[in-house]
Amino acid sequence: MKPATIDARITPEGRLDVLSKTEVDKLLDTSQGGLYNIFRNCSLAILNCGNQMDDGKQLLERYHSFDIRVVQQARGIKLEVTGAPANAFVDGEMIKGINEHLFSVLRDVIYVNNEINNNSKFDLETSDGITNAVFHILRNSKILRPMSTPNLVVCWGGHSIKRKEYDYTKEVGHEMGLRGLNICTGCGPGAMKGPMKGATIGHAKQRINNGQYLGISEPGIIAAESPNPIVNNLVIMPDIEKRLEAFVRTGHGIVVFPGGAGTMEEILYILGILLHPDNHDMPFPLILTGPETAKEFFSDINQFIADTLGIEAQQRYKIIINDPARVAREMQAGIADVRDFRRANSDAYYFNWLLKIDREFQQPFEPTHDNMRNLELHKNQSHHTLAANLRRAFSGIVAGNVKDEGIRAIEEHGHFEIHGDASIMEPVDALLSTFVEQHRMKLPGKKYEPCYRVIK
Repeated sequence: MKPATIDARITPEGRLDVLSKTEVDKLLDTSQGGLYNIFRNCSLAILNCGNQMDDGKQLLERYHSFDIRVVQQARGIKLEVTGAPANAFVDGEMIKGINEHLFSVLRDVIYVNNEINNNSKFDLETSDGITNAVFHILRNSKILRPMSTPNLVVCWGGHSIKRKEYDYTKEVGHEMGLRGLNICTGCGPGAMKGPMKGATIGHAKQRINNGQYLGISEPGIIAAESPNPIVNNLVIMPDIEKRLEAFVRTGHGIVVFPGGAGTMEEILYILGILLHPDNHDMPFPLILTGPETAKEFFSDINQFIADTLGIEAQQRYKIIINDPARVAREMQAGIADVRDFRRANSDAYYFNWLLKIDREFQQPFEPTHDNMRNLELHKNQSHHTLAANLRRAFSGIVAGNVKDEGIRAIEEHGHFEIHGDASIMEPVDALLSTFVEQHRMKLPGKKYEPCYRVIK
């Protein structure tokens, strides 16, 4: 059935309304070096807000006639869209929040192209240079709050979760909102939407009118996780690694809800960083939580971490089952420790400069078949290095599950093959099998065809 679409000309809502002729030309450039494709694909994902779809390739094919153009006028710019998803409009007018998100995409795509890429001020081959780029992108988006005390909780979890799990994320968000905590997520549905929805109610009860509901995405994943309508600050980072760094640099603590391969990638990312010797004494509250029905899920995660990264990694997080108020209290107490630590060490509240992140967690990983096949998955390395390589394996599976280019690569070349020592691959295979059995790889009702093959 052909989707309902609409054509419209859109005025910006205070995000970015002036562009140079060179910038406009770049946005219209369909060549490999141009920005048209990335801008078009991200814009379509924004306009697709609310549709139950987690397949980037399917989205692009469903709205194959969609087009977006920048129109320069005497008083600034407008965007002209054709074949846009009709649910982004009410009575012919674009929903204000979607309008804001659309111009956030434009802002970030332009800024990264003009100010970050090929700029000698940002050496993207060094760890400090990458962190500097992440900071500047976030500062340009105006989401950093330098006059605020630490209160931003990053919430991770799957877009494909059960109803009880989704309701639980709202309860946790509500308890955190009641305690004045703000929420940052990957901005999509499921466990990314629930905490924000709950926090809005908690904030309303406490008459908090400036609550922050920050969404951080990147071009490859946004089509599968279109920003939910509660997000009031949206940032599009250039790649998944800078997205992950943005989470841990801006957030003051992390709550992890049930999820799938993407959630496991995030857990491995933060554990790998916290396992680095330079971060040994740094407080960073990390809580894994879900309703009673998710108890087995977190037991499996805990066992996987024990089998691969060991007891030291297990000591960096708490597992709390079916107790939203306790999650919020523990997070509030943990953030108080973060505040004291940063004050004592003269670190910024709004950006964690002292956190040591190695290049192996920062360098973009391209999940090609060769790169997936050649991952170093063995125990003859430090635990934080093994975590980095395991993170890449799960990142590749996410790409093969939902990203347009990853899905096309699987269709053309077959399954990703993941090799490694049996002591690593057996826990990996067991955990992935559990995710498949529990329908955590795709949205409910959609059959999952694995994009990977574990070679023991």
